[in-house]
Amino acid sequence: MVNPIIKVTDVTKEYPGTIALSGVNMEIYPGEVHTLAGENGAGKSTLMKILAGAISPTIGSIEVNGEKLTEFSPRTSSEKGIGIIYQEFNLVPHLTVEENIMLGKEKRKGLFVRKQLNTQITKDVLEKMNIKKSTSTYVKDLGVADQQLVEIAKAISQDVNVLIMDEPTAALTSDEVESLFKLMRSLKENGVAIIYISHKFEEIFEISDKVTVLRDGNYIATKPIEELDYEKLVKLMVGRELTMSSRARTKKEETILIAENLFSKGKVANISFDLKKGEVLGVAGLLGSGRTELAKVLYGLYPITSGTISVKGKTYSKIDSPEHALKIGIGLIPEDRKKEGVVLGLDCEVNTNLGATKKNSRGLFLDLKKEKSISKEYKDKLSIKYYDGQLAGQLSGGNQQKVVIAKALATDADILIFDEPTRGVDIGAKQEIYNLMNELLREGKSIIMISSEMGEILNLSDRIAVMKEGELAGILPFDKATQENIFSLSSGISKDLEGKT
Repeated sequence: MVNPIIKVTDVTKEYPGTIALSGVNMEIYPGEVHTLAGENGAGKSTLMKILAGAISPTIGSIEVNGEKLTEFSPRTSSEKGIGIIYQEFNLVPHLTVEENIMLGKEKRKGLFVRKQLNTQITKDVLEKMNIKKSTSTYVKDLGVADQQLVEIAKAISQDVNVLIMDEPTAALTSDEVESLFKLMRSLKENGVAIIYISHKFEEIFEISDKVTVLRDGNYIATKPIEELDYEKLVKLMVGRELTMSSRARTKKEETILIAENLFSKGKVANISFDLKKGEVLGVAGLLGSGRTELAKVLYGLYPITSGTISVKGKTYSKIDSPEHALKIGIGLIPEDRKKEGVVLGLDCEVNTNLGATKKNSRGLFLDLKKEKSISKEYKDKLSIKYYDGQLAGQLSGGNQQKVVIAKALATDADILIFDEPTRGVDIGAKQEIYNLMNELLREGKSIIMISSEMGEILNLSDRIAVMKEGELAGILPFDKATQENIFSLSSGISKDLEGKT
């Protein structure tokens, strides 16, 4: 009989004012992919941090290969063969790819680093993962997706018996995901146990052997994947049936924004489109196509070299700053919530009101009562889970994302740019965000939505603008918005809406 490589018994983790985990039990066996599922705030990341030695349980025990852990530290977990890929990157931006991957485990001869050997080890692991990046590239110069790949490479560069993956595919393309799954299957064949956390149901059903569900910090069930389907898993996670809402599309007449021949040096070129009041304009394209760069041009983060933007009938040849963008009614929910969305060291109420400081001021003084009312409004509307005074950096990824959205909504902008609004967000929170977007449209707001999730783009958009190499490849009306047409435009196969070469 095979014994579990990890055994979790009655583990509870308490923080001031909240219980993150309560009496959780779980067994992980060699050579299996064991998925941990649950909504944001269910306790998944807390349990993984305990296994990785980043935090210790309040009560309960963890056994590794039959031996009870008496000390919880990253070094202890690493010595026990447990590796982790965190949802929020754990890289050093000003070090190279090689230096990050080999950090703390450099090959040495005496006091001297064996540079050639370290470079070769790094090249081997990059090749294994099909990562085409130089070992000497600085991490700060990589995009989010490439940083995620380096994070994964760092974890598998050492011998591990258990590999914990917390949302490893959030920023990856479909080809990169397939390469990762191929690697995971290879690790399984070598007896490595993989604990996998993902909100993407298609991934869960493709790669998992078992699924353990947590809800509000409590253990709910462990099931072989064969015993589950979409509806059963959702019900275990949220405790109820969940019906995805649809949106009726009607022709929009009033134009609220017009971009004409927009250029931003090195970012985007020759961009022309319009946005209607009450419309969702989806923005699709391959990784590096210029989707996020376009959002940052519209929000004043990248300068307009030439061209114009008209908002509510007034034309601008430049948008000087995010403050200027907000003043004319353009708000942004950025792609990278940790670096650009929230200030991790400030509490959630302060974060919610950061973009609306001027609006909430009376002369030189902040209207604290008004700020408290606004933060409570969006906390309730978005079902954000935090206690008074809690720092944004202490929240789960999904709750952080909701705070980012609340911050944008608090500015009362008429045009909202959602850049990957549901990345790393669970199925229940996704529905809450979709419902909120529908409500904003009914209020007369307009939305530009950038998303890598094809279903999200197709289901929510009135029209879809497809980007390719920093330029607009075409705009698909709803009746021509298919996965095939989006791919044809984004890859350059087609140059019109009918898909003809």
